[in-house]
Amino acid sequence: METYIVLYNPLSGNGRGGDAARGIERFLPAGSIVYRDATKLSGFDEAIRALAPGEKPVICGGDGTLNRFINDVDGMELPDEVLYYGTGSGNDFLNDLGRKPEDGPVRINEYIRALPRVEVNGMSRLFLNGVGFGIDGYCCEEGDRIRASSDKPVNYTNIAIKGLLYAFKPVNAKVTVDGKTRTYEKVWLAPAMNGRCYGGGMFATPGQDRLDPERRVSVLVFRGTGKLRTLMIFPSIFKGEHVKHVKHCTVLKGNSVTVEFDRPTALQIDGETVTNVTKYSVKTMRN
Repeated sequence: METYIVLYNPLSGNGRGGDAARGIERFLPAGSIVYRDATKLSGFDEAIRALAPGEKPVICGGDGTLNRFINDVDGMELPDEVLYYGTGSGNDFLNDLGRKPEDGPVRINEYIRALPRVEVNGMSRLFLNGVGFGIDGYCCEEGDRIRASSDKPVNYTNIAIKGLLYAFKPVNAKVTVDGKTRTYEKVWLAPAMNGRCYGGGMFATPGQDRLDPERRVSVLVFRGTGKLRTLMIFPSIFKGEHVKHVKHCTVLKGNSVTVEFDRPTALQIDGETVTNVTKYSVKTMRN
């Protein structure tokens, strides 16, 4: 009988990841599961190297856990079947696939190959969903601050509204995609996306295909509006309908992306915050 090595993140899902991981028992044969706390490992690469014949890894956590996994095992040969069971609070990767945690574990091998890489503030990382720059980075930074002082779930929608109303000031941006540079004023969002959604269900680039044969990413530039107009358009991003506002939302596709802001703001990589950023660059495996 096959054995499933469940590598769970107890910190996912607002600290309920350990209990949520037990939900996988509904989908796997009784007696076939071995649980391992991923936070006790030096890295996911340690767990992959330790696999014995007949053992299959199951990653349990949210988008941040998946990001850690893809970077820990970068360059390694992986088993033929790597499974994922979502226990995060946002689960944007699953949202993009049209799945929910209650659908059970999903094989992810094809989705974690040939991923794009972002370079920012001297750091280089693979990413699975997207790199957010602008008010989305501000939301992650503010969410981290709230989480550090409270054990209550973070309401990112409320944070975004606060940011749109007064806390976040739009920037001027220079966006270069495959060698062509464009400049924009009053930019609120400028993410580079490997998938369609991020931020707990925002379909920032509804036309993006994470299995694009050309491995392109999509860059959304949401700009040129005042606070009230932006606040009116912003909710439509949860259905991907913001792109209909072509005067204010532009989507560019390419294999090489650089975004520069005229002042520092926070940035997020699959939900993990990087502060004090003025520039990021993305290269895809096509490059």
